[in-house]
Amino acid sequence: MNTIITGGTKGIGYAIAEALAKNGHNLCVCARSEGDLEAMQSSFASKYPAVKVHTKVADMSKKEEVLAFADFCLENCKTIDVLVNNAGIFLPGETLEEEDGALEKMIETNLYSAYYLSKKIVPVMKTAQAGYVINMCSIASKIAYPNGGSYSISKFALLGFSKVLREELKESGVKVTSILPGATWSNSWAGVDLPQERLMEANDIASVVANLISLGDSAVMEEVVLRPQLGDL
Repeated sequence: MNTIITGGTKGIGYAIAEALAKNGHNLCVCARSEGDLEAMQSSFASKYPAVKVHTKVADMSKKEEVLAFADFCLENCKTIDVLVNNAGIFLPGETLEEEDGALEKMIETNLYSAYYLSKKIVPVMKTAQAGYVINMCSIASKIAYPNGGSYSISKFALLGFSKVLREELKESGVKVTSILPGATWSNSWAGVDLPQERLMEANDIASVVANLISLGDSAVMEEVVLRPQLGDL
C-alpha cells in the first residue's frame, strides 16, 4: 500500500508513519526541514528495509508547494491508498488580541493544505474506487479552545471540509475519517511542566489510524474523538 503523510517527521505524523511502515506501507512524506526528512529516511531504511520512503521538503502553507508535493507523490506511486492530512500549526492567542496574520497563517496551513492536496490526490482514488482520506482535526474542531483563537477557527473549518468530503465521496468507494485528538505529546507542548499522564501519546493516535484503515470495505469510522483519560487541559 502507498500512503501520503503531510508533516510526517514529528509527533503524530511520525507515529502514524512508523505504525504504517510496520504494516508494510510505502510512504510519501513531506516536512519543512530537509534534515528531519533525511533522518527519517535513514531510520526507516534501517528498521523497515522493505518499505520505500519518498520524502520532499514542502511548506504546506504555500499552495504552490502543496501542489508540487502532490505531483511528487503521483510520480513516485502508481496508486494512492491512504492520504493523511496531518500538517498543522498552532499559534496561541485570543482572537481579538493575536497578531495580524495569525488567522491567515493557520487557515493556510491547517485547512488549505488539506484542501489543495485532496483536490490533486482524491481523484486518483476515485478512479480506483478505493482509498482512505484521514483529516487530522482536533478537539478544538468541536469546542472553543482556551487561548486557541484562530487555531480553533481553522480546525472548525477543517472538520467542516472533512464532513463535506465524506458526503461527496460516499458513492465512490473512498472513505473519509475526521480524527479529533485532545492534548497529545508533541513539539507544540515542548517544555510544558505537566505530568506524563495529562497528555496522550502520539502512538495511541497512530494505533487508531492503523485500525481504521483495516476495516472492511462496507464500514467507515466517520469521526474519532480522543481525549486524555483525565480530560481536556
